Amino acid sequence: MNAFDALLQPGGEPAGNGMLGLSQRLPPSNLEAEQALLGALLANNKAYERVSEFLADEHFADPIHGRIYKAIQRRIEAGQLADVVTLRAEFEHSGLLDEVGGPAYLTQLLTAMVGIINAGEYGRVIFDCFLRRQLVDLGEVVVNRAFGAEPELDGKAQLEAAEQALFNLATDGSSDGGMVSFEKALTTAVELAERAFTTPGGVSGLSTGLRDLDSKLGGLHPSDLLILAGRPAMGKTALAVKIGFGAARAVQREALEKDPNAVVRGGVAIFSLEMSADQLATRILSEQSRVSGDRIRRGDIAQRDFDKFVEVSRELASMPLYIDDTPAITISALRTRCRRLMRTKGLNLIIVDYLQLMRPAAGTRPENRVQEISQITQGLKAIAKELSVPVIALSQLSRQVESREDKRPQLADLRESGSIEQDADVVMFVYRDEYYLAQKMPKELNFDNGEKYTEALDKWQKDMEQAHNKAELIVAKQRHGPTGTIRLFFEGEFTRFGDLEQTHDQEDYG
Repeated sequence: MNAFDALLQPGGEPAGNGMLGLSQRLPPSNLEAEQALLGALLANNKAYERVSEFLADEHFADPIHGRIYKAIQRRIEAGQLADVVTLRAEFEHSGLLDEVGGPAYLTQLLTAMVGIINAGEYGRVIFDCFLRRQLVDLGEVVVNRAFGAEPELDGKAQLEAAEQALFNLATDGSSDGGMVSFEKALTTAVELAERAFTTPGGVSGLSTGLRDLDSKLGGLHPSDLLILAGRPAMGKTALAVKIGFGAARAVQREALEKDPNAVVRGGVAIFSLEMSADQLATRILSEQSRVSGDRIRRGDIAQRDFDKFVEVSRELASMPLYIDDTPAITISALRTRCRRLMRTKGLNLIIVDYLQLMRPAAGTRPENRVQEISQITQGLKAIAKELSVPVIALSQLSRQVESREDKRPQLADLRESGSIEQDADVVMFVYRDEYYLAQKMPKELNFDNGEKYTEALDKWQKDMEQAHNKAELIVAKQRHGPTGTIRLFFEGEFTRFGDLEQTHDQEDYG
């Protein structure tokens, strides 16, 4: 059976409830609710308070009703009375009285009013119909594009454009939110304080697996956007993976402490735009098994190391970690996948490696790179707030760091720093002095005599010993707490971060 035959009923007639019937349907609307709401507003202007936060004139299906609502809105917000008499005078003065049905229609609206107390419900019905009309329009655009209305968009680009349109509708078309009583806000604040008080180390948020970082940030908090930045080879990805692994382990541990047989609900989503999922898994395995990732890739390991590698992989198989290695993912696709994961498995943390590799929403054309990054960071912050989870986004630094004597990063070194710094709740830089010192090894040919060379080499070796296996995590901005530098342990062979005082031969450093 071909596609056309599928549209026909057995008798050969077009199926009334199939695609051919779509164009015969009327757009969703409820004119009675529109009339009832306008009547309630004209009878008592206080009813406007119930709908003012989410309802606008363009939400009305009948443009005449939208025009009347806009006039009522303008007068009430100007502190003036809006009733049949004042609106009639205003429409007469502007010459629009006949367009809104004349004085008789304004009076008729009063009789349509069922009850002022129901004004909020009328408003939500009107708004719901508006959203469904928008969905119908969006669906028509999707169908037309699929039939080739915009040949420059291939199937994948059409999917991304549809996702973005739904994302915009969901973001702009929400009637949720609004004021929260101070009592409720205080209750939440006290609950967070109680959790910090009763948790060892004073951590009220999600643990990172790094004691000193937890102490500085109080853990990772819902709705926060954290930027982790650094120059290449500083270990950004390794540190982000360490934090993600520590958070996943904390989620798993908390669930199993409550019920040893529980199916863990929640976890960590890592969007790896630079490395593949198996490369990321190899890095985690290398770190946990203490077998060099480079030797694993080359097969240069002993049977004992391989057995340990396999044993650790079995232990980690149950960790609630989810990896998406889609390259150049759009902000709308990322949001869709996070919402799906939240719904099906639960979600506690999102990590993006790294934000400069992301693409803005399909169909948008930012004027420059700064605007593009701004759209991405704003989108990540919106996802953090909507899903109420922390989002860690890795970021590259500009090359101007390399031109300074002190190469410790600063906020101004962030690429397109204005938007990133503004949208982030926390900005952290990872820095390893050992990396730069290694490049400054004295060369004998640069010295006049051997004595000066020996002195310089001795000093360099002492500096290298001081910096060996050490890293700095510089908290340059924290909206809700102090800034400062956290000293970490770093073992390059296993790309392993840990708390500084721990030794090389300790197995558990989380």
